[in-house]
Amino acid sequence: MKGDIEQCLLRTRSFFSSIPYDLENNQEKHYQTIFYLLFRLMGQYVDVEVKNAIGRADVVIKMPDAVYVLEFKVDGTPEEALVQINSKQYAIPYEIAHRKVVKVGANFDSATRTLGEWEIEYS
Repeated sequence: MKGDIEQCLLRTRSFFSSIPYDLENNQEKHYQTIFYLLFRLMGQYVDVEVKNAIGRADVVIKMPDAVYVLEFKVDGTPEEALVQINSKQYAIPYEIAHRKVVKVGANFDSATRTLGEWEIEYS
C-alpha cells in the first residue's frame, strides 16, 4: 500500500471486478471479508468490525506511518460512510498513535459487483 490509498482502492476495484458474477453476493459482509483477505495476503495488519465506545468500523488497517479507517456501504454513498465514521468517532482511538489517520468512505455497487465511488478524508 505504501501510503497511496487511491492506488490501493483502484487495484481493489480491479480485483473485485474480476470475481465471476455467480460467486458474488451483495451483502456488505461479503465485500468486507474479501477486502480483509486481500490485505492479510499482502501482509498488512487489518482488522474488521473494530468496536469503539459507540459503534464499530468496518475495517481498520494499521501501517507504520498511518491508520486507515474504512466504512463501506452497498448501494449507498461515500459521503454516508464518512458521516458514519465521523459521527461514530471511529478514528478517535488512533489520534494519539503518532501516525496520520485516514478515513475512507466507500460504496460497493451491487449492479457492477465492485467497488464504486470512494472519498478520502485526511486528519
